[in-house]
Amino acid sequence: MICQKKALLLDMNGTFMFGEDRFGDVEDFSIHYRQLGGTLPREDVNQIIRLAYAFLGTRYTDPRYKHTFPSVADAIRRTSPQLLDNDELKTVVNTFAYHELGTVPPQYVIALNRLHDRFLLGAVIDIWSPKSLWLETFEHTQIASLFSAISFSSDHGIVKPSPEPFKKVLAEIGVSQKEAIMVGDSPQRDLGGAQNAGIDCVLVGGAKHPDALACYNSLLELSDIL
Repeated sequence: MICQKKALLLDMNGTFMFGEDRFGDVEDFSIHYRQLGGTLPREDVNQIIRLAYAFLGTRYTDPRYKHTFPSVADAIRRTSPQLLDNDELKTVVNTFAYHELGTVPPQYVIALNRLHDRFLLGAVIDIWSPKSLWLETFEHTQIASLFSAISFSSDHGIVKPSPEPFKKVLAEIGVSQKEAIMVGDSPQRDLGGAQNAGIDCVLVGGAKHPDALACYNSLLELSDIL
């Protein structure tokens, strides 16, 4: 069934990028903030980032915000106890992004290349920060050219399980719903969003759901089978 598809739409976090969202384990966000040239006191930086993270986390689980998800900059403006100038705001946003970003292990780079040999690849990605660090990571790991289309939620404020990012990627690739399949690790967001868009879905990362076309331990296992 999968082999008959023309395009694979991929989730990112937990699918081919790992170690993301390093907020709960970090005691001092100001370390990286200082490296970027920020000048706010340590306590202020940590408070600003934690308040923004909590603000976004509450809204990410609230379906009312799936088409109007706020940006990190907007979250900081709404929750920061102090007014930041544009330079400081940009530095705090970049600090937030650094801790949100994960890594793409080498074996997953190989798997993505293998899948690219068989299918058109697209990606439907939920991130809270601006996409620049992710694009740099994709270029550094040499996977950027593998994707025919990518939707980053921070570009348009629409998060999964909305069907809109899926439809956007399909339109850019030029394939129909029936010609594509979604691969992700979240039954709610990846499977749910794919179903809302009329697309079949395969789950990876140990996730299971009766509506999934198939379930695999990882994208590596899927790429080996294909």
